[in-house]
Amino acid sequence: MDVLVYLIPVALGLGAVGLGAFLWALRSGQFDDLDGAAERILYDDDPPDGPR
Repeated sequence: MDVLVYLIPVALGLGAVGLGAFLWALRSGQFDDLDGAAERILYDDDPPDGPR
C-alpha cells in the first residue's frame, strides 16, 4: 500500500504531461487540416527526370 503514495502522483503527473502535449498540439495547429495530408500523398509533384 505504500507504493500507492508514489504511483498515484506519478500517474497524475504523466496524465498532466499528456494533456499539456495535447493542448500544445491543438494550439499549434496540428489538427487543422486532417484531410489535406491524406490527399496530398496522391499528388505527383516530383519533376520528371528527363530522357535517359
